[in-house]
Amino acid sequence: MLLRPFLIGIAVSSNAVLTLAAAESSPAVATLRVLTYNIHHGEGVDGKLDLVRLAGVITAARADVVALQEVDQKTTRTGGVDQAAELARLTGLHVAYGKAIDYQSGAYGQALLSRWPLADFTIHPLPNPAKVEPRIAISTIVRPPGQPAFRLVGTHLDATRDDTARWQQAARLIELFGADATPTILIGDLNARPETRIMQALLQPFTDASASQPALTSPAENPRARIDFVLFRPATAWRVLSSSVIPEAIASDHRPLLVELVLAAAD
Repeated sequence: MLLRPFLIGIAVSSNAVLTLAAAESSPAVATLRVLTYNIHHGEGVDGKLDLVRLAGVITAARADVVALQEVDQKTTRTGGVDQAAELARLTGLHVAYGKAIDYQSGAYGQALLSRWPLADFTIHPLPNPAKVEPRIAISTIVRPPGQPAFRLVGTHLDATRDDTARWQQAARLIELFGADATPTILIGDLNARPETRIMQALLQPFTDASASQPALTSPAENPRARIDFVLFRPATAWRVLSSSVIPEAIASDHRPLLVELVLAAAD
């Protein structure tokens, strides 16, 4: 079915823009295809800025919800393009954008894409003890027709060698999303390997969707690290059908991670 997006920009806060891509309604499906992708401001390992190529990866994955990291909004280096809005146009998905920092006359941050409308979009500043690059989490409520609603959270944690900031950021994520009963998916580039104390802390309230099918995502050309994750909670609310890393080695410096989930209440 062809999707004909119509983009409407709505100011959500000084740091956030919510854009809706209106598409023909489609039947609800029980399986939820979840994708996380660090897009490196649209620049591939070949040095080319190519959002069409990235949109093709997302579309080919048939993703229902997507978290994107390292997304530029109207910066000089990417030609003034609103990358989140453009990827929404190219994929026919709804989008919400959260600014982490001002950058090159524009913004740099994260985006959520969804086949269904996004509600209650919020930007959550994360701890930044060393006063380096500010980090955020972005969250929304997704209500697929005929299916239970769930919370979708995207994030991109600190990348410095010292894990103090990541540790505090993980603690804040647990504080924000680790206790209530709302079915939640937390996805993104966590810049932490599975054996680290950061991941061990996050895996107290959350479950790693790829634990039984782990695969490496970074760097894209020759992956050596597993730092991109799809986590969910509560464990009893979700069932994992599959997990795989898409073998796209050029479009970004990370490979995308795709997970198929079923919300147990929908069974």
